[in-house]
Amino acid sequence: MSGTVEVFVDYVCPFCFLVEDAVAELERERDVRIEVRPFELRPDPVPTLRPEDDYLPRVWEGAVYPMARRLGVDVRLPSISPQPRTDKAFMVLQLANERGLGREYSSAMFSAFFQDDRDIGDDAVIIEVAAGVGLDRGEVERALADPERRARRVADQRYAAETVGVRAVPGFRVNGRLYSGVLTAEQLKQAVDAATTERPS
Repeated sequence: MSGTVEVFVDYVCPFCFLVEDAVAELERERDVRIEVRPFELRPDPVPTLRPEDDYLPRVWEGAVYPMARRLGVDVRLPSISPQPRTDKAFMVLQLANERGLGREYSSAMFSAFFQDDRDIGDDAVIIEVAAGVGLDRGEVERALADPERRARRVADQRYAAETVGVRAVPGFRVNGRLYSGVLTAEQLKQAVDAATTERPS
């Protein structure tokens, strides 16, 4: 199959970070283009989570840390409280995708939050992370202030939720079919291989 695999993520979702290596292997071993798409789990005005509350430590101890150890990924529960919103980071993802740097930008954003404990809702952090993968600082600053990009950001969220049917991340859309959860590289490759016998939808 030659085509596009849409990967739906939120930068505050540790499972989206943990699936990065599997997505990279898919990209290496199959003739597909990976398109990173945004799905904010808690868009404004939904409150974001706080690491000092019970929920996040329980999920991390029970699921995130065991999976990270199994995959050999260095990750830790960020201390930023409440957790940052990701709408502004996703506005810059639009620019990164336009410049062919969507994957690099997303990986750097995950690392900034889950490995460096940085506030990825802060404009200065977003600009620094984006510049670190080769995006122009001036363009990033303009993207953050652009009302058209904000409107597109709202449309992207609606596309994920209403058109594609995303309810949780990570999510993968292959040939019109949505897969959810932390898929392995083999599962992703099987999904792409199965799509070669299906009519595009």
